[in-house]
Amino acid sequence: MIFSKALIGFIGLIYILFVGFEFFGDNSIALKISVLIIPLIALLYFISVEKRTLFFSLFLICYSIPELMLFLKNEIVYETYYYICNTLSVTAYVFLLIEIYKSINFNEVLKKFKTQVIVLTFLSFYMAYVLFKIMSPYLIVSIEYFLEISYNVLILLVLSVSLLNYFYKDDKKSLFLFLGALCIVFSEVINVAYLYIANENALNFMFVSLFVLAFYFLYQQSKLDDEVDENLMLKS
Repeated sequence: MIFSKALIGFIGLIYILFVGFEFFGDNSIALKISVLIIPLIALLYFISVEKRTLFFSLFLICYSIPELMLFLKNEIVYETYYYICNTLSVTAYVFLLIEIYKSINFNEVLKKFKTQVIVLTFLSFYMAYVLFKIMSPYLIVSIEYFLEISYNVLILLVLSVSLLNYFYKDDKKSLFLFLGALCIVFSEVINVAYLYIANENALNFMFVSLFVLAFYFLYQQSKLDDEVDENLMLKS
């Protein structure tokens, strides 16, 4: 318990240092500091959460490795670094999607929330199209192209499925899971703007801050058990 509280305090300190270096210091140092936050949250999960799940654990591991690999970026060929990091990130979101999906009765969801499913499908396609239009001038048809498309499609799927999960369960755990997914999508949209439109410190700050908030919500939901609604169980 004491170590967990100390780790939480250290994560807060790392975030404050990131903000300081981002706006008043060296951006490269800010970047190296920021990549420590997600692995530290993953460590916090493994030492403080008793009822760990396989797919959420794999999600945290697969997402933490690319973050830490930034320190090896200059030691390996860029193409190798890029493909390893992005493949692991895509795999991480696959695990998160499975984690959400396995707790949902989709037949029941389709019966009760047919309109919501249609609207979410339309919005997901539209957001994917917008991201594609922003990125397409900078990408050629290659493995890189398909990795980027897969990445964007997966985060939108995670958002849609997590929202359906919240509609279906309507409890605190599903709410935190949805808020985490929502912050991830917003942060990724801002990151696209930062990388392809305007290289501004404020955008990078918002990207990292939303991502930290996303993992905070994901960590909080991992400590909660599903609240089973008796009426829902009777209808299943």
